[in-house]
Amino acid sequence: MISEKLFKELNTQITFEFYSANLYLAMAAYCSSQDMDGFANFFRVQAEEERFHAMKIYDYINDMGGRVNIGAIDQPINEYSSMLDCFEKAYAHEKSVTKRFYDLISLATDEKEFATISFLQWFIDEQREEESTFNKLMKKLQRNKDNSAGIYMIDTELATRTFVVPANNK
Repeated sequence: MISEKLFKELNTQITFEFYSANLYLAMAAYCSSQDMDGFANFFRVQAEEERFHAMKIYDYINDMGGRVNIGAIDQPINEYSSMLDCFEKAYAHEKSVTKRFYDLISLATDEKEFATISFLQWFIDEQREEESTFNKLMKKLQRNKDNSAGIYMIDTELATRTFVVPANNK
């Protein structure tokens, strides 16, 4: 049975996932203001993923007989100095998300809440992918920071990204 403490932390994570979505929308808005529609698309899709993550936890809490409580969402940063600045901040953010999921799975492990451990493993795997994606894009931008043609090539590449609900997921 899930403890109130674990339910509380899962609810906190829902709010943080919605914050993440807003952060990525703010980054998309910055990219749009710079006429970098591919980068904007990348961050809009990322925002959709974060909302999906929030709702996945929402559904899990409900499935486990808990009560979902949505907290206040902090205002994200809205100003950036470059595409590289966006990705450096996004990569740092994803690392903080990973730490949050590690803390959640540690709590579930301490409580021997095996269903929650199994549930959270999906997020651990997802975070490995997220960090890798942001790290690779950040490195591409670092290598091309003085090469506008290279930046526009990355922008074109990111324009093709779409959100697809993972198989076997709500």
